[in-house]
Amino acid sequence: MITPSLKSDLKLDETPHRRFNPLTREWILVSPHRAKRPWQGQVEEPVREDRPIYDPSCYLCSGNVRANGEKNPAYSTTYVFDNDFPALLEDVPTGSYQPHPLIQAESERGIARVLCFTPRHDLTLAEMDTATIRVVVDAWVEQFIDLGKQPFIRYVQIFENRGAMMGASNPHPHGQIWASERLPQQVLLEDASQREYWQHNGRSLLADYLAEELRLHERIVYENESFAVLVPFWAVWPFETMVISKRHVSALTDLTDSERTGLADALYAITVRYDNIFRMSFPYSMGFHQRPIGTDDWQYWHLHAHFYPPLLRSATVRKFMVGYELLGTPQRDITPEQAAERIRQQNAVHYKHES
Repeated sequence: MITPSLKSDLKLDETPHRRFNPLTREWILVSPHRAKRPWQGQVEEPVREDRPIYDPSCYLCSGNVRANGEKNPAYSTTYVFDNDFPALLEDVPTGSYQPHPLIQAESERGIARVLCFTPRHDLTLAEMDTATIRVVVDAWVEQFIDLGKQPFIRYVQIFENRGAMMGASNPHPHGQIWASERLPQQVLLEDASQREYWQHNGRSLLADYLAEELRLHERIVYENESFAVLVPFWAVWPFETMVISKRHVSALTDLTDSERTGLADALYAITVRYDNIFRMSFPYSMGFHQRPIGTDDWQYWHLHAHFYPPLLRSATVRKFMVGYELLGTPQRDITPEQAAERIRQQNAVHYKHES
């Protein structure tokens, strides 16, 4: 039984305080009084957004030649291929290196793939309709199943880096899928927390958390029958959000047909609102966290996605992780509640399509 602590007179919108992230068991410092400080730091160059439907120089466009000399097929929907410059390789020597207990390394096998969302070079998830995003969701499910069949794969990480600010090397709408031999670091943290919570409470950590967020409705920015989008209480990035399945499922493969459509709708809803905040193509890193691969009992895992956008005050000012945040604790100025309200206020129609 979880016993909540009594309410105190702590004013979360005024007083410096720290918040706990139960998924990673880390703390974040929130300093709401600093939101009014003037900015004389780095200002980014505005990103040009006038892209053609087809770019003959783009190595991801339909029918074009990639860097390795292979030609893309004339695809008309999603297109998946093995990354030409993968961070993980399937065929590597197995071994370890440990000259001292404090100095360790071990080989890591894996498979890296690229998923083009659409042949349209000029679109993003925010500018695709729900039906088209649903096709992307189906492709993610297929890749999770296919890569999970490999005997040495333990985890399938599906993600998207959107925009040059987040390191995307090509503006064509695409994401990546890295399947690895072992669990990635952030997944290890979430795995341990969710397992322990399930063992102690017999319920999903994120199911209980989402139920409370839906009750309070302070940080919910969008919801449909199957998914909720919220700014987590412990958010680090200014406009960070999570997409959480309302039904307790552990992976994309567990979703029903209507839930897959619900996920597509939720992804459309949050990316449109992101773009509308600063009326530009909002950069972010987004990825799904779901159960590892294998025959273990993963019932404690709860499917969710993280959105980590870097923009802070405008389209040209971003948040940096420096100083105290690297050496001490991550810190934010605007509170998660203020960020949620800002996102909620955005139009559900993309600013490019406003009449």
